[in-house]
Amino acid sequence: MSKKNETVVLALALILTTGLAGGGIWWFASSSGVKFGGSTAQNPESVSNASMVERISFGERTLTPGDVTPAKKEGVQAIADKSYDQAIANLEAAIKLKRNDPEALIFLNNARIKSGKNYTVVASVPLGTEPNTALEILRGIAQAQNEINSSGGIKGVPLKVGIANDDDKPEISQQIAANLVKNPDVLGVVGPNASDATLAAGTIYTKGQLVAISPTSTSVKISNFSRYVFRTVPSDFMAARSLANYMVKTLQKKKAAVFFNSQSNYSQSLKSEFVSSVSLEGGQVPSEFDLSKADFSAAQSVAQATQQGAEVLMLATNSDSLDKALQVVQVNQKRLPLLGGDDVYTVKTLAVGGQQADGMVVAVPWHIDGDSQSDFPQKSRQLWGADVSWRSALAYDAARTLIAALESNPTRSGIQQALSSPSFFTTGASGAIRFLASGDRNAPVQLVKIIPGNRSRAGYDFQPLR
Repeated sequence: MSKKNETVVLALALILTTGLAGGGIWWFASSSGVKFGGSTAQNPESVSNASMVERISFGERTLTPGDVTPAKKEGVQAIADKSYDQAIANLEAAIKLKRNDPEALIFLNNARIKSGKNYTVVASVPLGTEPNTALEILRGIAQAQNEINSSGGIKGVPLKVGIANDDDKPEISQQIAANLVKNPDVLGVVGPNASDATLAAGTIYTKGQLVAISPTSTSVKISNFSRYVFRTVPSDFMAARSLANYMVKTLQKKKAAVFFNSQSNYSQSLKSEFVSSVSLEGGQVPSEFDLSKADFSAAQSVAQATQQGAEVLMLATNSDSLDKALQVVQVNQKRLPLLGGDDVYTVKTLAVGGQQADGMVVAVPWHIDGDSQSDFPQKSRQLWGADVSWRSALAYDAARTLIAALESNPTRSGIQQALSSPSFFTTGASGAIRFLASGDRNAPVQLVKIIPGNRSRAGYDFQPLR
């Protein structure tokens, strides 16, 4: 494809994205399980200069970007004023108006505790830069908090949840970690989201002997990183093995080209693990293309990959380089089969990729239709009024893990000891939760395939491969 034709295709893709967003995908992204790519219009400079007071909230301020309903605004102010009965009434009204707002539900449960005894954990999420991702994670935590508090708490003690906005930035995640370590009331952390942020903040959590459980950080560098850093999401090793096995055994292809972002720890990790896994399966990866390079050309890269014998294109992109990866999808024109990591699992992929993404196989930690025996999908639909994503499910698992450890020994050291025990076991949205000595969860991944459908309102959906 010529550079001129490539530009036309990409321009049309951008127009398609804008039109679909205006036509209803915003509803799906805010209420369902698939992440919608992109960030808010907030100024990153002003966000990074904000004080920790403005970044951490237990209900006295809202951190979710966008419009705030009067009821929620009044509820937050009532918590700040310690007028808890008023806050409860306001937040209950706010949730009736917008039932899929996890921040409002968390603040409501906090308000119900009033000034009573509680066990406190904090969610570290990128509300300022990746609000949809952050809200997906918060839905899982809010559901776990709501369930345990509604059933009498942790041996009679309710769970209080704080929210910290780390913007997925390593330096801010470290500052938040330092703040939380100094707060003796905080007994555990869910997060951070990005692998780079988890690795950076993890050094602080380790020194402060405060357990952090990431529901979404998949880099293999996190394995054996710290006795205080765990994760409920399978590592990139598991995703890479599943994709490589599918490529060689099901597609019966031996050569792949990989597209990745050298500036992302997650992307580098997935790429390296995929290359190793393909080799173990008897295949090879003759071509690697760095999406972060200023002179990257989708057309030239796909042409070069084809010339070098690639039979499959693997998109090991992160969210920052997803747009360039979708250029590859468009340029490929379905000539070669497509594979992808979990950051490809977005509504944007369905909308922009469209017909050209039909048939792509993506590795995700969990899918709402992947386990017919689990009651989590039904309960989450009842609570939020829509499907939730793997991020919500794995965040729910992280929160349930902390709850189980608190039941055993409600201290920082007690939580660490409980999770490190070979006998630790609890059940979450995605089944059994056990940890290896590395801090990793030993769990499989789910392969999903893009097919025509209307569930996402983009014309295509992700469906589990059985």
